[in-house]
Amino acid sequence: MSDAEQTRQNILTVAADEIHQHGFNATSLSVILNRCEISKGALYHHFTSKMALGYAVFEEIYTPEFLELWQSALTVEDPVEGLCDFFTSMTEQMSCSEVVCGCPLNNLCEEMANVDEGFRLRILSMQEQLNQLIVDALMKISDDLREGLAFSQVGYFIVATLNGATTLSKSSRNKELFQQVIAELCFYIRALKK
Repeated sequence: MSDAEQTRQNILTVAADEIHQHGFNATSLSVILNRCEISKGALYHHFTSKMALGYAVFEEIYTPEFLELWQSALTVEDPVEGLCDFFTSMTEQMSCSEVVCGCPLNNLCEEMANVDEGFRLRILSMQEQLNQLIVDALMKISDDLREGLAFSQVGYFIVATLNGATTLSKSSRNKELFQQVIAELCFYIRALKK
């Protein structure tokens, strides 16, 4: 990796952390510059604006990490149990900062979807990709599932419930509440089977 590529990657990593901690609008480019130990010119060489940096964080950091986590849960032999294992491990491994700060991707979606069309379109694309991963996994085991399920609706419901649990946990700063909602979500997912 060239020095320029390393600099760009470092900017993305630091910006992703700052956005997670403070939200996109409150993220300071000055703080990113200081943490990366670079000049404003170096930042603008890679990203033409704060918005361009935010888009890159969303597309290159948050979305791939997010989809990879879900994909590993959905590509197992039984994606129903894969999802429940994935969600249960979240409840066990969630750190205090995650309870307080929430999911970086969910936070950014909540903050920017209604503010900026570029973010809204990127969020929509990511949500469609995730939903298709869930639909594809459920289709593979459709013979084991109840009749008449609308897989796309099921996928969106699962994600919406997880996002709601994350937001609830963040606003209440209550990990137990998150665990209770996830237990109920797993009950729902397992009930998809015949």
